[in-house]
Amino acid sequence: MQRDHGCHRIDHALTRRGFMATGAAAGVAGLTTPAVSQQLKQKQKRVLQVYLQGGVSQLESWDPKPGTLYGGPFRAIPTSVPGMHISELLPHTAQRMHLLSIVRGINLKTNSHHDGRLFMEMGRRGGRFPYVGSVAAKYLMPDNAPLPGYLHVTTRGLTDYTNAFLDARYGQLKLAGPKVPANLTRPETVSADAAVRSRSLLKRLNQRFSGRGGQKTFTDSYNASFEMAEKLMARRDLFEGEPSGKDLDRYGRHPFGRNCLLARTLLENGGTVVKVTHHGYDTHAENFNFHLEQLGEFDKTFCMLLDDLQQSGMLESTLVMIYSEFGRTPKINVRYGRDHWGTAWSIALGGQGLVPGAIVGATNKKGTAVSEREVDGGHLFHTYFRALGIDSAAYHTLGGRSVPIGDPARQPIQELLA
Repeated sequence: MQRDHGCHRIDHALTRRGFMATGAAAGVAGLTTPAVSQQLKQKQKRVLQVYLQGGVSQLESWDPKPGTLYGGPFRAIPTSVPGMHISELLPHTAQRMHLLSIVRGINLKTNSHHDGRLFMEMGRRGGRFPYVGSVAAKYLMPDNAPLPGYLHVTTRGLTDYTNAFLDARYGQLKLAGPKVPANLTRPETVSADAAVRSRSLLKRLNQRFSGRGGQKTFTDSYNASFEMAEKLMARRDLFEGEPSGKDLDRYGRHPFGRNCLLARTLLENGGTVVKVTHHGYDTHAENFNFHLEQLGEFDKTFCMLLDDLQQSGMLESTLVMIYSEFGRTPKINVRYGRDHWGTAWSIALGGQGLVPGAIVGATNKKGTAVSEREVDGGHLFHTYFRALGIDSAAYHTLGGRSVPIGDPARQPIQELLA
């Protein structure tokens, strides 16, 4: 059924984008034994981003206001943290809030999808800076990483140049769901030896091109594309086969469930940054019905992924972010929808380097303004990297010049740091 969220601006026009990769086959060594694998999983720091695209309503999720003018029809329910309540649309998450924390005082001072998304990803209000995922890939990805550093599992989405001025290998690589990415198989007419020789020749030609005044950025980008394709070709097995019936029953047989299963597989097999997008939160019309459906799908699936990370010992070394580009207006419009609202909204986060079970910030009784501990995308950006053990006040070094990793005008949210 075609949904009408009531929002038709160009920022909302998302196009399906498959992954296309070409390159030669090259072996990437896997982890040698289960014991070594488990040890490395626990030591390697990684990031899981769960992006609720369109702007999830804070009033239907992390900051409910039942019984108030704009509260809506849903109740607030207690969680596993005494005194903390979230929306009844998240019953599974409520039982696991001792693993997560909430930031309730976010004010981006924008209601634009584009500007809000960039602020939440770059930690800056403007300019061209690398996304959280690209920066994390740069500083966390091992030299011998078996997978590309920043993988985004999504069924659709905008084209993002997430690495900005960083090396192309730290750019986001989109995977169109759990299906095998296109062009991962070497043509039968090309032997493995011939493919390796072809790749070697290409590298030499690229070096010669750069040495003769060619644009190094272009050759680096092409080389990075080949390297990412090679890594995926070597781990084609991660995309083949059907998940077990037990896993599908736990996560859900819908696309988001399958995408989260793939995210788990990628993290378990050396993924550094994995992002999963759940679409459908731009609810200008029928906000309550859509959130009932969307959060019903998100809630159990996300919790199964969280449980698996915890049980494997990976959660303590994985930064988990559940976020949007903004929230929704407290005021309900004539179509029973909520509109764009970057003024007072919430996200949840947990795992690596963070205090669990905390609430930072607050909004007033109607949810129309931040009443305590106002923060924005810049504060969150610093917080993520301090939690990962990366000095966000340091600088990227780029060809003799330096660029601050985080916005120098912002600081991390100290209350969240373990």
